[in-house]
Amino acid sequence: MKYLSCFWNKLEEISIVLSLAIMTIVTFIYVVLNSLYQPFLFLAEKYGALKPIAEPIGIFIMTLAMDMTWSVAITKVFFGALIFLGASYGVRTAGHIGVDFVIKKFSTETRRFISIIACLLCLTYVGLILYASNDWLQVMYEADVGAEDLHTFHLKIWHIGLILPFGYALIFMRFIEILIRLFKGQQSDLGLADEASDALKINEEYKE
Repeated sequence: MKYLSCFWNKLEEISIVLSLAIMTIVTFIYVVLNSLYQPFLFLAEKYGALKPIAEPIGIFIMTLAMDMTWSVAITKVFFGALIFLGASYGVRTAGHIGVDFVIKKFSTETRRFISIIACLLCLTYVGLILYASNDWLQVMYEADVGAEDLHTFHLKIWHIGLILPFGYALIFMRFIEILIRLFKGQQSDLGLADEASDALKINEEYKE
């Protein structure tokens, strides 16, 4: 079980890093190409002697930029993936901000009981979305609709939609881990981030 958990953690982190990297690289290349062909065309127009060299280079770069019509679409795909993967990562690392001002006034056992109920509600919600996403994915698979602007990669909508069940499965697993720790008494809440406490710690560090 420990090795499986480690595998999921690494897979989650690698997927997030890859999504960020691909988004950044694709956007960077697209912006560079769109900015780079203009100086060459300007030189070709301004200086006739440079036209035989500068113009073909400028047209070649402009053609590359025009061929990258898929760049915005692919960036949106990985940004969407980042949302679901980030949600799972946030649950695991206590990245989500918790509103638990009232809960903290109860005893540890009461907080743990309330957290168990909250965790079960979260699991129910995630389970419903996971079930619905599988149904939607089945419909898209049967429809076999191509993804807009991504025909270059032969991607279908259902290919992109795979991130839904994958992302929610990760989130479901994270809440299961929290629920197990709650039942074992290893924690008394959902492990959410305390923004006020973090701000106070930063303030104290700044004073020092």
